[in-house]
Parts: sequence; C-alpha cells; structure tokens
Amino acid sequence: MTQTLPTPRGALTPNRALADLTWLRVGGPADWLFQPADEGDLADFLRGLDPALPVFPMGVGSNLIVRDGGIRGVVIRLGRGFNAIACDGGIVTAGAAALDAHVARRAAEAGLDLTFLRTIPGSIGGAVRMNAGCYGAYVADHLISVRAVARDGSLHEIAAADLRLAYRHSEIPEGWVVTEARFRAEPGDPAELAARMEEQLARRNASQPTRDRSAGSTFRNPAGFSSTGRADDSHELKAWSLIDAAGLRGHRLGGAQMSEKHPNFLLNADGATAAELEALGELVRQKVRETSGHDLQWEVIRVGRP
Repeated sequence: MTQTLPTPRGALTPNRALADLTWLRVGGPADWLFQPADEGDLADFLRGLDPALPVFPMGVGSNLIVRDGGIRGVVIRLGRGFNAIACDGGIVTAGAAALDAHVARRAAEAGLDLTFLRTIPGSIGGAVRMNAGCYGAYVADHLISVRAVARDGSLHEIAAADLRLAYRHSEIPEGWVVTEARFRAEPGDPAELAARMEEQLARRNASQPTRDRSAGSTFRNPAGFSSTGRADDSHELKAWSLIDAAGLRGHRLGGAQMSEKHPNFLLNADGATAAELEALGELVRQKVRETSGHDLQWEVIRVGRP
C-alpha cells in the first residue's frame, strides 16, 4: 500500500471495499480500485504501473465471489466511459461496461438479433471473457473482434478466432482489459425481437431465483453446453439436476443456501460470508462427486485472499 501509483484522470481509491460492487454482497477490500476515465487513461495508467503489481479487471460483479481477505493489487472497473452501444448495418459495437441486457435491447430496436444476451446478467466484458450463452446461443456465435489494453498499456484488436472461445472459456491474457467488442447480428423485426425477449424473461423468472441475492449459475454443466430451452433438451448432465439428485436443493450452510427454486444457484440468503458461500459450493461438489461421479467445475469466479 506504500507503493506510488501513476496519477490517472479517472478515480483511484485505496483500500476500497468491494462487497457493495458484487451481486452476492460479500468480500474484503481491494488494495486499490481504479475506474479509468477512458481507454487512453487506462492505457497510460497500466503503462506506468509497476509490472509486478497484479491487476484484476472486474465487471458489474454478477459472477463473482470476492473472498473475505480482499484482493491484493489493483482492481480495474470500467464505467461510463466504456458503455457506448452503436448499431451499424449488421454490426453491433458495445463498450465492455455496457450491460448485456442493454445491448440486446438496443440491437433489437435497430432490428438486429442479439436477443440471447437479454437474460444474461452482467456486462459485455465479462460475457466475452466467459463466452456467455443461453438458450443454445453464445458470444462465440456472434463475436467478430475485441479491443483490449494489455498489461503493459499497449492497445490490441483481437479477432474472435484468436480468443479460442469454448464453453465458458476464452484465452484473454492475464491482466489484459477488454474495452470494446464487435458483434455480427442477423436482421429481425424489432417487435418480434422484443416479444421474444419478453418471453425469455418470463421463462427465466419462472425457473430461476431472480429476486434473490445470487451470482447466476454456480457450476458449469458437465454436458459442456448451456440449456437450449428447447423441448427436447436433456437435463441428464445439467449441474442443477446432479445437485438435485444429491439431495442438496435448498441446502444451507450458515447464511449461504442452494436455491430451492433452482439448485444450481448459490444464494446469500442471510448475511453469508464469502467463506460460507465457497464452503457450501465445495460441499456441493463433494456430494455430487460421491453420488454421480461427476466433478462439477465452478462457473462463478472466486478471487482474493481467504
């Protein structure tokens, strides 16, 4: 904490609590929280930052457990200077801080179909990093390229193919910050696209605990793909189904709970600590391993010190 950091145009806050920036509302402080003014500010800051100091890019915290000991180094959170959305021809360009739902809606108004993004919690930067998807569609199906600032402050345009996007996976180098993404979208009728998004929202609200404090799906599906939403969708290798079969629907540990409504949602039901949430997740993994032989992999990102 005694280290001298570059002086940016954006906000640089020492010892900043992070719990209020995550959907689960848990976790200790970051040594530093940096909110850059724009891409140039971010590049200058990283260029001047001690290369030994770790950086962690954070979105809106929708898919994140920050451990109770907090995060060493600099947490970078993009805000207003990174949330522009533009539609031109069949291409949608979105800043990394733009919310997935906003991008879907703006595209639909322009007669472009990125409706799959409507029910994905979080921002575009996180969606790219996780190759987010639902109802059988993924970021990988639409992504053309991203802009990113490397850890040394250099700017890069990366083609989608070079990110090696797979189920809940991309190969963005450590410490690089995605600032913008370009998507290819099929044309559609704005009214029909809006109606489809309303139907998706209704379906999500019926099956998921959208009013509870969660971080979305906790574990990846061992099947290796998202639910398609189709009638012939098999639930055999879905994480929720394996957790349910292990008898852990609604299971509690301290203030943490696996949702009664959808057992693959880990909830902060009653003032849970990050340690309780992570411990319940590990208990679920152990029981599922014992009952089914499947080794569930975390989809929620866990960072920081215990």
